[in-house]
Amino acid sequence: MEEKKLTPKERLQIPTQEMGEQDPKERIHNLKEVPFGYTPEQAKLEATRCLQCKTAPCVAGCPVEIDIPTFLNQICEGDFKGAAKTIKITNILPAICGRVCPQEEQCQLGCIVGKSLKTVDKAVQIGKLERFIADWEMEQGAADTPEIKAATGKRVAIVGSGPAGLTVAADVRREGHEVTVFEALHKPGGVLIYGIPEFRLPKAIVMTEVENLENMGVEMKYNMVIGNIHSLDELFEQGYDAIFVATGAGLPMFMRIEGENLNGVYSANEYLTRANLMKAYSFPETDTPIARSKNVAVFGGGNVAMDSARTALRLGAENVYLVYRRSRIEMPARVEEVHHADEEGVQFLLLQNPVRLIGDEDGWVKQMECIKMELGEPDDSGRRRPMPIKDSEFRVDIDTCIVAIGNSSNPLIPDSTPDLETNRWGNIIADDQTMKTSKKGVFAGGDIVLGAATVILAMGQGRLAAAAINEYLKNGEW
Repeated sequence: MEEKKLTPKERLQIPTQEMGEQDPKERIHNLKEVPFGYTPEQAKLEATRCLQCKTAPCVAGCPVEIDIPTFLNQICEGDFKGAAKTIKITNILPAICGRVCPQEEQCQLGCIVGKSLKTVDKAVQIGKLERFIADWEMEQGAADTPEIKAATGKRVAIVGSGPAGLTVAADVRREGHEVTVFEALHKPGGVLIYGIPEFRLPKAIVMTEVENLENMGVEMKYNMVIGNIHSLDELFEQGYDAIFVATGAGLPMFMRIEGENLNGVYSANEYLTRANLMKAYSFPETDTPIARSKNVAVFGGGNVAMDSARTALRLGAENVYLVYRRSRIEMPARVEEVHHADEEGVQFLLLQNPVRLIGDEDGWVKQMECIKMELGEPDDSGRRRPMPIKDSEFRVDIDTCIVAIGNSSNPLIPDSTPDLETNRWGNIIADDQTMKTSKKGVFAGGDIVLGAATVILAMGQGRLAAAAINEYLKNGEW
């Protein structure tokens, strides 16, 4: 007997499936992932909410254009392997994207289910379903290796193994070109490995995705600081036919306030790199120390600020203050990350701005001085501009400060490549469709072009670059 097909009205009545999570009081004492993920039954029910719209606005909102309706329908039918294949046609990192990408601002934003129910919170949970499929595939054992075309004899160098670099590696290797990825650190993944904490993105997942690339024949070279050990011109001399630069935005910004040079003041980059990549959370078992703090201040309101604050809690801080000069509404961090930080006990000092840091006689930070703010007219970003309130300064005792207000582009490649054009912020200038730079044979993408952006936007640029690299190696035209 043929199963009755649900009407759109019936699909809209299916409630959004929520993931189970660790209790906040327990999770601040471990590094395990916070959400547990969907069960197969939950995944099928959530996928059934999809209306299979002909216009597919979800696909238009996805920077790598995953065929979302098809993979959701495959989940409904229990064809999890087919769903994994569908996703991987355009996205080689689904386990990562399903966890850290802001789907609520991209694929889920245009979802007709969310629009019908008048909130993006009730859109089909595409990101969670992508994560489910990726995790299911990993649990089954080795993922299918994509088909590799006949060898072309062409060689491609990729500088940086973050999301953009890994995406290009996969798409270029599929065409039969030899691919070498040069990574400055001793592990692959870029920001995925040093920047995003274990409780948000388990590192075993990143390593599994990289192993899949190695199974395709991609060569990984570590501790290779291109721009120092080799220049781009030297890579060409070594026989590479094209180069993709994906060195990211790894230069931290600071507030430029008095006291930022005191001991106990970290950039978020340093703090998270010590904690994530260098395993400072297990010192002295590992040889990377990090401040054992009681009272921590984190400056900023983005995902990196949330990651820093939540990491500080897990490292034993009694009080973690997140200082942000606007209100919660203007925070650029994902709503989910703010919610988790709030649940875990991060104390939000909103509409407040640090003006100086005060040290003790030994040069260690002991207090921050802040000023209260109020919101004025919108600025160029569309957010209301914060304005200081006269004579509203106050002080808070702290012993550690983490500055998480953003990063600028990694300057190493531009500084060592004089014929590579950059903008006034130091980002490499690249064509927005082909990712070609001013230097023949050199393409660039990700945060080195965009400035600090999201994983999926970097991957979107990687896909554009890979298509252009494949075309360039085919016809030789620039």
